[in-house]
Amino acid sequence: MLSETLTPDMIRLKVPARNWEEAIRAAGEPLVKARKCEPRYIEAMVNVVRRLGPYIVLAPGLALPHARPEDGVLAEGISLVTLARPIEFGSQENDPVSLVIAFGNPDKTSHVNLLSQLAGLLAEESRRQKLSAAKSVKEVIEIIQQFDFANP
Repeated sequence: MLSETLTPDMIRLKVPARNWEEAIRAAGEPLVKARKCEPRYIEAMVNVVRRLGPYIVLAPGLALPHARPEDGVLAEGISLVTLARPIEFGSQENDPVSLVIAFGNPDKTSHVNLLSQLAGLLAEESRRQKLSAAKSVKEVIEIIQQFDFANP
């Protein structure tokens, strides 16, 4: 279940960021703090976007930064950050971004289940908007738990 991976210590709300790089770094910090990845993983996420562009902006207002497992992932992890103000990532279709969800997995295949659950959670625009507008970590957890309950 997603609520077992996306725990309160992995959620940050209304984080200030001046640009997309700071937004990605903010989303990576909980992963490092929880020892899910090494600090170099954060820089790898930033570098991927520098190299490939804003392909991580998957839906209006939503970015999913990630990098390769060998870039410093220690264990499966996911973090959720809402931004104090929306940030332009360079995506014509889906900017500005207000919700940043970073993830990492220690291998190239085990993340399929996590991404499937995450895709289900984020498929509905109304749910993404609720997550972006959440005023407390408890509110975010409740949204995730409701999703888990409806999608066992």
